[in-house]
Amino acid sequence: MKLSVFVGTSLDGFIARNNGDYDFLPVDGGEPHGYDEFIASVDTVVMGRNTLEVVLQLPSWPYGGKRVVVLSHRPLDLSRIAGRVEQMSGDPEQIARQLEAAGAQHAYVDGGVTVQQFLRAGLIQHVTITRVPVLIGEGIPLFGRVARDIRLRHVGTRQYKSGLVTSEYEVLS
Repeated sequence: MKLSVFVGTSLDGFIARNNGDYDFLPVDGGEPHGYDEFIASVDTVVMGRNTLEVVLQLPSWPYGGKRVVVLSHRPLDLSRIAGRVEQMSGDPEQIARQLEAAGAQHAYVDGGVTVQQFLRAGLIQHVTITRVPVLIGEGIPLFGRVARDIRLRHVGTRQYKSGLVTSEYEVLS
């Protein structure tokens, strides 16, 4: 099973402000920059509880009929989105094994803490980062601390008229 990250950050590497706001990101994702093609390639979305709270504030459900797994050790009230979301808990290795056993082929790992945990566990194979041309100075970092170097191979970079820059990486170690 392939596990990928597709994320937008400020130029200084933050996925959100300290209060969780991501108002510096372009409305509706800005101009097309590969997200639609990426999301079409995944069959499963994995996110943490905090990311689910953000998604629930969007005007419409962004994942269509894809399997959506929310990670939380605490019980979640999923009644508003029954049938669209399931809850799992455990370490990233356990979650990955459960997803693969259930037939997942390509999972999109989303949300700061969740991305960090799966990356530290060595489970992420592909990372796509779209940098927005803005410096916000402080906020929630995409990667946070790592216990060891995580080597990447640059796959490609695309720039867009709006100033967005999307870079893709293969995770080597």
